[in-house]
Amino acid sequence: MEKVVVSGSFDNLKIADIRFLEEAARFGNVQVYVWSDGIVNQIEQRAPLFPGEGRVYLLQGIRYVNQVYTVNRLFDRDTLEFKDEWNAPFWVVDEASDNALKRRYSASHGVNYHVIQATRLQHIPNLPEVVIDQHPVSKKVIVTGCYDWFHSGHLRFFEEASALGDLYVVVGSDQNVRLLKGDGHPLFSQAVRSYIVQAIRFVKQAFISSGSGWMDAEPEIARIKPDIYVVNEDGDKPEKQRFCETHGIDYVVLKRAPKMSLPRRESKRLRGF
Repeated sequence: MEKVVVSGSFDNLKIADIRFLEEAARFGNVQVYVWSDGIVNQIEQRAPLFPGEGRVYLLQGIRYVNQVYTVNRLFDRDTLEFKDEWNAPFWVVDEASDNALKRRYSASHGVNYHVIQATRLQHIPNLPEVVIDQHPVSKKVIVTGCYDWFHSGHLRFFEEASALGDLYVVVGSDQNVRLLKGDGHPLFSQAVRSYIVQAIRFVKQAFISSGSGWMDAEPEIARIKPDIYVVNEDGDKPEKQRFCETHGIDYVVLKRAPKMSLPRRESKRLRGF
């Protein structure tokens, strides 16, 4: 497989960034060179919205990424830093980052260079065809939620839940999110939210809920037949607990604890970004 290099701040990771990583992965194993906080300051003349440790953690959670390296020394955004043992890596950039300097550098250093067009990144792929293993080796685990502004707290929740078995995630439909949270919600469509969830390496399959209320995932639960329903402290509802008791499903409540030294993240606090 080709070694594919991408680089940048990857600050405030959104669907366009994930689509870019997915497209880059078509060329080989993606190695992300993410700029440290100091490099973001030097290159973009601003402080990053999210600290480097959190940006690295999110990138490591994307299924299209093989490795993540932090760039800690000053370099030119139009040249490529890569390991000496790599022989002519494949450098992938998006259309907005493409320029003559990068092209000249690539040509003079024998680097394969490819530009992903902006129109390509605007396309949101459909969720993969659902195949539920009715005789799984591992237990089936389900989590539900809105996941409107995906952040490191969501990733940590998925990571912990997936340690219990194969993780199925039911993403709240636009209609039900509005019902539960009111006008102005969700910020992102169900197509965007479910695509981002499916892009997380800890997730076996993402669904969009077809029910309503706090138990909007009930039709999907009937289809998946999970062994365990996992919620965090905020998502712990009497309706969910009673449902699990009635249907013989283990009910697990996880504490909202960030990964290692990362700050606690909540979607409602990110709406102004």
